[in-house]
Amino acid sequence: MANKPASQSSYEALYPIAEQQAGYFTAAQAKAAGYSQRQLTYYVKTHRFDRIRRGIYRLTHHPASANEDLFLAWLQVSPQAVISHENALALYELSDALPASVHLIVPPQTSRRHPGLLLHTNRLSTDEVTWFGGLPVTTVPRTILDVAASGLAEELVMQAIDQALQRGLVLANTLRTAAECRGGRARRLVQRALREATI
Repeated sequence: MANKPASQSSYEALYPIAEQQAGYFTAAQAKAAGYSQRQLTYYVKTHRFDRIRRGIYRLTHHPASANEDLFLAWLQVSPQAVISHENALALYELSDALPASVHLIVPPQTSRRHPGLLLHTNRLSTDEVTWFGGLPVTTVPRTILDVAASGLAEELVMQAIDQALQRGLVLANTLRTAAECRGGRARRLVQRALREATI
């Protein structure tokens, strides 16, 4: 039996989703747009879609874009995953730290079988997550507290705090309050940075 091509409306439903995700999309997103598994296989064979890995596809002719590794990691793990730690710092351009792996905060019960990714189990409130270029990312205050607590070099944490304050990405009182709630190393570094702040 010949494969029946997907309708134009299916492509029109899928394209904006993939466009916002650097050309990537999941099998679940394709199904919601109207594609059957046989149609996905057909479009991979005819080079309209690339199968990147199990359940992850990409529009073949979509131009390369920034942060493709982050999109791929996020879609691979879970729609509830959030880019975090050093990767969030890099997106905000708040540090010279170069992430060696992709960090994501994931809800409990998320599968841990994702080699090469650093998954941090935690529950995030809605005010700790924002969207950055189509990616869910921890907010600036949450990101600073996470990297401070996780052991990032002190000078890099201090740099991030100073830049965030200088650029108006976070208010000193907001960061101070969040650090008090977090405690530990995060509180100590934030308190020190705020004392030394040049704003």
